[in-house]
Amino acid sequence: MKPSPSPANRALEAAQSALAAEHAAVYGYGVIGARAASPRAAEAREAHGTHVARRDALARTVRELGGTPRAAEPAYALPHEVRSPADAERLAAEIEDRVAGAYSDLVRAADGRLRREAADALSAAAVRAARWRGVGVAFPGLAEKR
Repeated sequence: MKPSPSPANRALEAAQSALAAEHAAVYGYGVIGARAASPRAAEAREAHGTHVARRDALARTVRELGGTPRAAEPAYALPHEVRSPADAERLAAEIEDRVAGAYSDLVRAADGRLRREAADALSAAAVRAARWRGVGVAFPGLAEKR
């Protein structure tokens, strides 16, 4: 029987996963910014900045938890081609859904300040996904509830 990871290890693993999601979001918003229609370009820039800030904060958190922050990949596979503004909006919603999922896991694994920060990030990602999609989902961040 494999021993369960300690609460601290679960929080570290979840923080690393959220960091990986933020790295991917920063990359994805670079693509989105190049394809977003003019009215949504400012929204894409703002989201990009938000993800850069959260990525940097998570790197600090991982170090505080005793880990070494995972580095960004040189490139990320996108779930679909992004050739039009509509494709960019769909990608943005998908990225935010994935980020929400990663923060949902961090909410479950963490406590205290980190749990509150993860819940705030989950909420913000769900709001951004709803804006990009034009409609929200019942249980953001929980794939099994959709």
